[in-house]
Amino acid sequence: MPEMKNCTCSCAKENDEQKYKKLAELMKQYKNSEGSLIQVLHIAQAIFGCLPLELQRYIAQGMGKPLSEVSGVVTFYSFFATRPRGKHVIRVCLGTACYVRGGKKIITRLEEILGVGVGETTKDGLFTFEVARCIGACGLAPVIMIDDMVYKQVKPEKLENILAQYN
Repeated sequence: MPEMKNCTCSCAKENDEQKYKKLAELMKQYKNSEGSLIQVLHIAQAIFGCLPLELQRYIAQGMGKPLSEVSGVVTFYSFFATRPRGKHVIRVCLGTACYVRGGKKIITRLEEILGVGVGETTKDGLFTFEVARCIGACGLAPVIMIDDMVYKQVKPEKLENILAQYN
């Protein structure tokens, strides 16, 4: 069982051994179910907070799948994180409508405010900054999401007030 470092989640009170035991039991249930890898990865990320390579290896072994398949799924879907995320995840939509209506300006301003680039987490661990290809709120463009909250018709000058709600 590999040692996990720096990944945290809602079950941070559990030690790694307990987390791996929980994951092993889950994998036993799903191992022979077709198409269950994504479910296992979602649950593993909920347990551990992220899916670093050592955890992907453990899942591949437990599910009887090649590491390349597990890693391929993890890197394909933007929901999965291989590094620890901040307490809050900011996603800026860069779908066509959002991009045309100022999505790039929002990214530039967030980089200034947060002091990090896209794909990075602030030093205080409060925010992880990501880009989404489409949030599905084109009529409200440009939009950002913080966790599960969608903010519509965002202007760069509104960002500091929005972020202040999350301190």
